[in-house]
Amino acid sequence: MKWIVITSPDFLPGEASAICFLLQNGVDIVHLRKPYSQLNDYRALLKEIPSDYHGSIVLHDHFELCGEFGIQGVHINTRNRMVPSDFRGFRSCSCHSLEEVCERKEIMDYIFLSPIFDSISKPGYKSAFSEATLREAWQKGIIDKKVMALGGITFSVIPWLQSLSFGGAAFLGDVWEKMLKEGFVHLKKYVEEGSRMMDKLKSE
Repeated sequence: MKWIVITSPDFLPGEASAICFLLQNGVDIVHLRKPYSQLNDYRALLKEIPSDYHGSIVLHDHFELCGEFGIQGVHINTRNRMVPSDFRGFRSCSCHSLEEVCERKEIMDYIFLSPIFDSISKPGYKSAFSEATLREAWQKGIIDKKVMALGGITFSVIPWLQSLSFGGAAFLGDVWEKMLKEGFVHLKKYVEEGSRMMDKLKSE
């Protein structure tokens, strides 16, 4: 399974260092999502991240920076529907129904399906799928390695997601809300927990 982290929509103190730390310790991809950002602020954050990590970053905003930084991918959304004509990296998008998954999975490198569980970062944003619905989608081949689970994701649910053949899990609130309270102490615990989980899954 891929391990994906989506950034907080707000710029956070020490965020570039946190992103590097995550990518150094088992996270496969970081989605840089700053919907209210200015171009120069977005660029400044990317400049703080060493170029070695730019190939593991996906942009949700300011796609014009892809060529400047050698970015891995872009995430299509209502704010940014057009991919730069010369961009050859990964393309992803978010889906909120199984019908959307069926429509968009074939034209994307991967998609997010959400909310799988009640959101951590968006209070009141409840799970949209029953276990029976998701299990049926897996049996029909709708959920596969190109579908990443998003919404209320914590390490405790990873074995269940793997049993349904999700291709990855996307973390948001479980990472950043706790980091704001605990700082890098939380990130260290986060990656340690992730490492234990990966080792456990490999041994089963």
